[in-house]
Amino acid sequence: MAITASMVKDLRTKTGAGMMDCKKALSATNGDMEKAIDFLREKGLAAAAKKADRIAAEGLVYSYIHGNGRIGVLVEVNCETDFVAQTDNFKNLCKDIAMQIAAAKPAYLKREEVPEEVLEHEKEVLRQQALNEGKPEKIVEKMIVGRLEKFYKENCLLDQEFIKDSDKTIQQVITENIAKIGEKIDIRRYTRYELGEGLEKRNDDFVSEVMAQAK
Repeated sequence: MAITASMVKDLRTKTGAGMMDCKKALSATNGDMEKAIDFLREKGLAAAAKKADRIAAEGLVYSYIHGNGRIGVLVEVNCETDFVAQTDNFKNLCKDIAMQIAAAKPAYLKREEVPEEVLEHEKEVLRQQALNEGKPEKIVEKMIVGRLEKFYKENCLLDQEFIKDSDKTIQQVITENIAKIGEKIDIRRYTRYELGEGLEKRNDDFVSEVMAQAK
């Protein structure tokens, strides 16, 4: 299988390993991305993977306020040392994450946090959609799996497209920064407030404003 530059770049983003190491790993695994990740981990070359079991108890609780107090976000991002927490790189990452939350309104941090009852309801809605579209029942379950991925990408922060670069997910942005900063980084929790949320009010498009400011 031909190893393309985009495959090498994708593997580097996921692991933080060097370009040549990524190319070797893909060549050794015939282009299989998951096997290439395992290959790099086994060789001790996957920077993000090596740090996965380390403790990240330092970091920042970062606040972001948009539009004269119309949207507010508090997010806790953890790293391993207070030194890194005070660097511009880490603070910029925290700001990007807070702006992402403000703009994209994720309901959950990661897909594992989606309650089972929410997933079951979503599956049933997707099942009925597929049947109403006239799709054969034997392929409906496969369609549900694919459409659930879209649900995760819309509702889970780590799966969302980064508002500053739609070619990356937030998880990929975190992985890149682990490689750059050299420490384990975790988004632990967040809260998003929107003025008048839940109340009847005029329709202000705050989300588009945040996204325009972020780009």
